[in-house]
Amino acid sequence: MRRPTEAERRAISDAVDAAEAGTSGEIVTIVADRSDRYHDAGLHYAILAIFLALAAFAALPGRYLRLVDLASGGWVQDPSLARILTTLWVVLAALFLIVRYGLAYMPLRLALTPKATRRRRVRRRAIELFKVGTEARTAGRTGILIYLSLGECMAEIVADSAIHDVVPATDWGDAMAALVGEVREGRIADGMIAAIGKVGAILSGHLPRAAGDVDELPDRLIEL
Repeated sequence: MRRPTEAERRAISDAVDAAEAGTSGEIVTIVADRSDRYHDAGLHYAILAIFLALAAFAALPGRYLRLVDLASGGWVQDPSLARILTTLWVVLAALFLIVRYGLAYMPLRLALTPKATRRRRVRRRAIELFKVGTEARTAGRTGILIYLSLGECMAEIVADSAIHDVVPATDWGDAMAALVGEVREGRIADGMIAAIGKVGAILSGHLPRAAGDVDELPDRLIEL
């Protein structure tokens, strides 16, 4: 999925500035290629392939012995236990490597990773970034992060304590739906702008802009 253009980045920044005009909340926006490398998914599938191969051997030993016979070119009629186990080891090792390195292709690895796992990784990454760049970075602890992970096509909204105390987490549902809906159509900037507008409207109702309020966090889109 393509990254926002320079014009789209400016539009997102302008949307943040407009949304913050009516609230003491500080909106931070981040777009990332993905939230994790999912190397463990490739390893898990490779291990699963080995267990399935062992189960097939246990269920159909005759076919496996024919494989041993073919591997010897038909010269060994009664293979020894050592030959059988050695052939089995070679087959399992080859299967492990084929699956493990076949899943080195990121789009395939990402597609085969369960959705629940992807959701947890996106949430974890959003919280990590929030703690680094948004949490407790404002005087009133009014920072909020809108995080979009393009590879998973998932988003998260994480709010600092002053916002979390007055806005139920369920209130961010419309903003999340607007963001993900546009992104799925390839309109990343439109999705971010729609989410920013909805988040700003919610914040202005709970945390209206106070006199003398200053901009404490950057309005620009952060890309990782």
